Amino acid sequence: MIHIASDRGASALPIVALLALAMTGFLALLTETIPAGMLSQISQGMNVSEALAGQFVTLYAIGSLVAAIPLIVLTRGWKRRPLLLAALSGLLVFNTVTAVTSDYAIALIARCLAGMAGGLIWGMLVGYVRRMVPPELKGRALALASIGAPLALSLGVPAGSFLGSLLGWRSTFGLISVLTLGVMILVLRRVPDQSGQEPDKRLPIRAVLATPGVRPVLGVLILWILAHSILYTYIVPFLAPAGLSDRADLVLLVFGLSSLAGIWITGLLIDRNLRLLVLTSLGFFALASLALGIGGKEIATIYLAVIVWGVTFGGSAAQLQTATADAAGSGADVAQSILVTVWNIAIAAGAIIGGVLLETVGVASFAWVLFALLDAAVLITWASREHGFPGITRKVPT
Repeated sequence: MIHIASDRGASALPIVALLALAMTGFLALLTETIPAGMLSQISQGMNVSEALAGQFVTLYAIGSLVAAIPLIVLTRGWKRRPLLLAALSGLLVFNTVTAVTSDYAIALIARCLAGMAGGLIWGMLVGYVRRMVPPELKGRALALASIGAPLALSLGVPAGSFLGSLLGWRSTFGLISVLTLGVMILVLRRVPDQSGQEPDKRLPIRAVLATPGVRPVLGVLILWILAHSILYTYIVPFLAPAGLSDRADLVLLVFGLSSLAGIWITGLLIDRNLRLLVLTSLGFFALASLALGIGGKEIATIYLAVIVWGVTFGGSAAQLQTATADAAGSGADVAQSILVTVWNIAIAAGAIIGGVLLETVGVASFAWVLFALLDAAVLITWASREHGFPGITRKVPT
């Protein structure tokens, strides 16, 4: 999917290994999102309300949130492949426990522990990818390894609904365990091992946060993900004024496919001019929000805005991860664990803010709040020319 023009570039980019890491990220995020499509089945199977069944998602998110930073700090010296296999083993074991247990409390504990494994995966994935390729291909490799995230976001809930109805929710979790085992075998066979970080290069968390450029990137991340989360979480009520609430699955599919296009574009451009790419992504997302604010009841406008939203958001993870890692230098792994934590906080905050807006001023306010958030992100990016989003162009194969 990510085009490599020269033979030398192609040989430098380990496609199969990167796709294996992409599948790892896909499984981690799929494990988080898929219960949302099976709430009624989980509710009946566990003899709890749908609201309590929804805590399957909440406990996973909490586990990921609280574990990412400490686990990455504790495991910085570990070899990368055994650590990744251990995290995948966590997903395998705890998804299997979720599939077979009839005890709601045990299921919630398993979900929280699975979230910890997922947090570890997302915290280490960027550093692993960047160690595997030469400097001029780091961004491109990361874009390819990031394909799993938009796929899981766009397919997780619909897949849960479909597979839950077809196989039952327990068998669906079992299927994820089988897929995880397959990915573990692929990682063992095709993903090269990498050494951990030497003790003298392990920066404390405070020093990583104080590194010039890290905080501006995190600031942009918060604003960008807040804007995305408000719209994504409440997409069904947002679509209601246009009569599209019953077509939310199609709208999310359009978003997911557009996100893949965004990853492809990011893969082509991220190593050439990251600063321009981030500014362009934020700017067009802001324009899409403006279009929704002006013509949010027009079906054509909504679909066009969703396409732009998907294209600009698809590469956001790779762009922000690359900017964070570039800024943090030897503290990249810790910086990525901070990024994962802040990302999850922003998603949760977006859901809260969106809910408040929905209950107070209504969905018509969403587009204008998004526009304000994204404009602020553009300003931070523009001001971070020296650190965070410098105008540096890497030399890439042509």
